[in-house]
Amino acid sequence: MKATSEKRIISITGPSEFTNITLEEPQDYAAGLPAVKIALGHAMKEMGMAKSFQTLSKMNQKDGFDCPGCAWPDPDHRSNLGEFCENGVKAIAEEATNKRVDIDFFKRHSIAEMSQWTDFQIGKSGRITHPMVAYEGKEHYEPISWDDAFKIIGKELQALNDPNEAVFYTSGRSSNEAAFLYGLFARAMGTNNMPDCSNMCHESSGAGLFQTLGIGKGSVTLNDFEDAEVVMVIGQNPGTNHPRMLSALEKCKANGGKVVTVNPLREAALVRFKNPQEAKGVVLGGTAITDIFLQVNINQDVALLKLIMKRLLKIETEKGGVFDHEFIKKNTSGYDEFINDLSNYDEDTLLEQTGIDPLLIDKTVALLAQKKRVIICWAMGLTQHKNGVDNIRECVNLLLLKGSIGKKGSGTCPVRGHSNVQGDRTVGITHHVSKKLNDGFQKTFNFTPPTKEGLDVVHSIQAMHNGLAKVFIGLGGNFLSAASDTIYTAEALQNCNLTVSISTKLNRTHLVTGKTSLILPTLGRSEEDQNRFVTVENSMGRVHSSQGRLKPASEFLMSEPEIVSRIAESYFQENSTIDWNTLGKNYDLVREKISQVFNGFDNYSERSKKSGFDLPNHARKGDFSQLPGGTAKFSINRLPDHQLKEDEFLMMTIRTHDQYNTTIYGLDDRYRGIYNERRVVLINKDQAAEMNLNKFDVVDIVSNYVDTERRAKNFLIIPYDIPRGNLASYFPEANVVIPIDQFADISNTPISKSVKVTLEKK
Repeated sequence: MKATSEKRIISITGPSEFTNITLEEPQDYAAGLPAVKIALGHAMKEMGMAKSFQTLSKMNQKDGFDCPGCAWPDPDHRSNLGEFCENGVKAIAEEATNKRVDIDFFKRHSIAEMSQWTDFQIGKSGRITHPMVAYEGKEHYEPISWDDAFKIIGKELQALNDPNEAVFYTSGRSSNEAAFLYGLFARAMGTNNMPDCSNMCHESSGAGLFQTLGIGKGSVTLNDFEDAEVVMVIGQNPGTNHPRMLSALEKCKANGGKVVTVNPLREAALVRFKNPQEAKGVVLGGTAITDIFLQVNINQDVALLKLIMKRLLKIETEKGGVFDHEFIKKNTSGYDEFINDLSNYDEDTLLEQTGIDPLLIDKTVALLAQKKRVIICWAMGLTQHKNGVDNIRECVNLLLLKGSIGKKGSGTCPVRGHSNVQGDRTVGITHHVSKKLNDGFQKTFNFTPPTKEGLDVVHSIQAMHNGLAKVFIGLGGNFLSAASDTIYTAEALQNCNLTVSISTKLNRTHLVTGKTSLILPTLGRSEEDQNRFVTVENSMGRVHSSQGRLKPASEFLMSEPEIVSRIAESYFQENSTIDWNTLGKNYDLVREKISQVFNGFDNYSERSKKSGFDLPNHARKGDFSQLPGGTAKFSINRLPDHQLKEDEFLMMTIRTHDQYNTTIYGLDDRYRGIYNERRVVLINKDQAAEMNLNKFDVVDIVSNYVDTERRAKNFLIIPYDIPRGNLASYFPEANVVIPIDQFADISNTPISKSVKVTLEKK
């Protein structure tokens, strides 16, 4: 799709041509020796042999650096064979690649030319070596000194009529130190416009958990998986998105635990896991993971959970021993109202909505009735819906009935995505206003933080589109490709006077810009930073150090904390009580300031070394005293109401196995048997036949919300094992049909997993 601006004619979404697809049968296991071979192949291709082994030997080790991929926690005992997974190797190979996007590269390739490339081709270009600028009216990026780059930013920020005309976006790749300084600068400048990648993924988790349990984080630790009797994995594909989670599920199974998987697609990793570090994973059949697979219709998880809880209630009423009434009485409120509400739902109607075999429902209910220690894990399959917050609260309802919160082997487990997305939020990246947080900043830094609610991702895009925000700064990430409604988001960025990307590698956001665009190249997680270390927080609340060991890709790179501090210096000049220069260079001082603003960070620098330390988590201890009335809350949640027309489907966007977030490592989706193509749409085999849609037929995917048509052109039909009425397609290619104005209640997370669409055959 094309977009025309006064200055440049560019492609916003890249090409829509096909790349010679081939299909195989979907695989029935994950990992094993093929994963090792493919991972090492990526590493060797990008880094070479010596650098690959040097890098991988330090990845996720106690004296090394944190994987820039997912936020799954590291075990206390680290494997000598390597503490990483296939996609972690792909992630670090992308960062530590020997390829370079240097000054000559930008001379050879115009912005318009690069915009015609695929996201895969853009990302494979290599590491950015110099600060670059694209001035208004210019077709090429050109080099700029760091000093001049900061002068441009300072001048544009100073020219704003209101601090709220600036947007400060944060990716989950950033360290705690960089994120803290970034949030400090935004507040000192006078705005809470701090959208972050959480807004697009787990914001619904945080909202639902905070309302019901008083903390927007999960309550389990990695060791809890070994003691769990049942682990429910809902709306999540760990084999691709968090492969090291499979080791935790394997330990659960070894100790007699059971795994219930709830998902519209049967994913290979949840069928069987071949652990490449164990003999049975190499020469034997590995571990069967899922005991019960519930192939639910898209976004019918609340219907499924209500059906399960109604049947558990029936057994409890007849025989007892199913619900933990002692826990309920002591620790919760709203139980009677919740039970009364369950009576309003008809079991047959709920069953029909789920689309699941009733015998499998019976089997699940029988299992849960007998067990006490239950963990529920989830990812974006639950959060990216209009009722995303309700989905999370309904999971909490089931755990509260079982008394499975604050006990060993039990609890909530939102599986976070990017490596430090949770840490960013912990140290102050939030558009919400908190008096406690503001008081901490004011006491520590002697300024009055703003009290006006800031903008999240969706509303930042709308503000830029409407001309109400004029400067966009991104601390990491690929904002354009990550956000919904690609054409609208691109127009929003193009409306800005200045867009700034603090990045390691080239991405599509660099090619769809404001009138002036800056790329500020930063150190990667794996690179030396003058013998300094940063810290991150994993998805289970442990903070630990990360220290790069590789020679930086260029002598012109600057660390994220220093970049943020230099921006602040350029904006404030001499008019700030904060010593930005010292903070940008002295990470120990930054951590000292973090400990003064936030609880739980005492002796931060020293405690973060090696295995690190756990932040306070009252839900983990079964303490709900911070909630009104001092109790966890049962909640009443509605069923989704999509009201699909006869020709409409519900589509979810998904990742391939050669992808992490918006980074495309390759063109294969090995576990699903789809090779060398990304422009596909998965459809129920029988329904495709009824509609006279054959394999590889070309269709447009079309959504129509509030009389606005959005169209993703040229996708290939793939008949697949997916429920009738459901579709699946890869993002970011399908993001163009996700409407900007359709998002979850309370959390404002885009509805990326339940978009009403039609298919138009070409």
